Amino acid sequence: MAAVDPRSAARPAPDELLVAIADYALAPLAVSDLALDTARYCLMDSLACAFQALEHPACTRLLGPVVPGATLPGGARVPGTPYELDPVQAAFNIGALVRWLDFNDTWLAAEWGHPSDNLGAILGVADYLARRARDQAQAVPVMGDVLTAMIKAHEIQGVLALENSFNEVGLDHVLLVRIASTAMAGVLLGCDREQLIAALSHAFLDGGALRAYRHAPNTSPRKSWAAGDATARGVRLALLARSGETVCPSALSAAQWGFCDVLFSGQALSLPRPFGCYVMENILFKIAYPAEFHGQTAVEAALRLHPQVAGRLGSIERVVLETQAAGRRIIDKTGPLHNPADRDHCLQYMVAVALLFGRLRAEDYEDAVAADPRLDALRERMVVREHAAFTAAYHDPEKRHIGNAVQVFFQDGRCTDRVAITAPLGHRDRRGEGLPLLREKFAVSAARHLGEARAGRLQAVCEEVATLGSMPVDEFVALTIH
Repeated sequence: MAAVDPRSAARPAPDELLVAIADYALAPLAVSDLALDTARYCLMDSLACAFQALEHPACTRLLGPVVPGATLPGGARVPGTPYELDPVQAAFNIGALVRWLDFNDTWLAAEWGHPSDNLGAILGVADYLARRARDQAQAVPVMGDVLTAMIKAHEIQGVLALENSFNEVGLDHVLLVRIASTAMAGVLLGCDREQLIAALSHAFLDGGALRAYRHAPNTSPRKSWAAGDATARGVRLALLARSGETVCPSALSAAQWGFCDVLFSGQALSLPRPFGCYVMENILFKIAYPAEFHGQTAVEAALRLHPQVAGRLGSIERVVLETQAAGRRIIDKTGPLHNPADRDHCLQYMVAVALLFGRLRAEDYEDAVAADPRLDALRERMVVREHAAFTAAYHDPEKRHIGNAVQVFFQDGRCTDRVAITAPLGHRDRRGEGLPLLREKFAVSAARHLGEARAGRLQAVCEEVATLGSMPVDEFVALTIH
């Protein structure tokens, strides 16, 4: 290949990855029945997470217009609230609610992430467009459009995560939320191919957020609103492109100044499989425990051991936790834990709560529970090890397991059984066990915030793909408003 003169102002063709994402986002998709049904459950699960987040003042203080009073009557609505906002700020609100408790769906590969974070952009833009269309007596978008956009956003984020490890260069996975949200917001807003490629080029030019806010000693609530920020940015970039902002064609590949040279150690981003429905079909749901996903099976194992351990806490010599390499890297944390964001990303804390109390709830990360000295005493006795088989199954595309094992050893030389669990409840391999619990999570969360009658109507709509898919978006969102 001939060398490119860095002084040349000749504009190249757009980077292949920008084109591939745009073409997939714009093209009709042959959606599998499994992907469509899973998208329906993903929507229910995301709304359940949002309703639960409304009970936490640290979250609700961030909601509403960014400038007091800057509402938009007839704009996009935020489920569970009275807010009507421009679609950019609505995307932030919805995204922050869905993500706040670390309880929404998950995708684990070379990079990690939570593809339902994109619902902020998708539902915010769709509701805004639906309300405008109704006012102008035009065709109103339906929830089938939302479900398809969710499948595509999951796919864009998830396929880019398969082999591209942004965390290894210190970047946070919300970069992928911004890319996927830009793509699908652009499609919903009516961007043509050229405009969508332009929007995506700017999404990469934004670079990436640093992961510092997810790791000690800087773990902070930002990790709960970072995805809302990213999905809102996607809407803004799509709107800018729709208004005529031009493409930066080599945003990824430009020597010295492009994304890959500046932020990805000079490596090109890989696209290891064609875009389709793979990610939505295999998405991981957090059903039982609001905890970082790499620790879900550890919590389940600890809960099984709780009856054997609860009465013997004072005689524990050590607790051995075996996990995958990713779990060891992300949530193996010792020393003081300063806030709920710190605690829900600490494997030892999650397991200690489960062993001690026989439960793990969002409230267990708050200061009132964390003040129990028995929790830190248990953490100090824990040993975390990587288990090679768990790591191998984690990376196996046919398994995507997230295994953990827990075993408790006592001072008298006795020990519990080693409880090992490979696939969490939200895994595709355990859908039969998990989906009834997901439906219960949705029903309880919706009823607690909307009341039994409205929650019942909302659930009835969500129970059938055909019913949900044909419902106008604005009528659906109206059911989610208190």
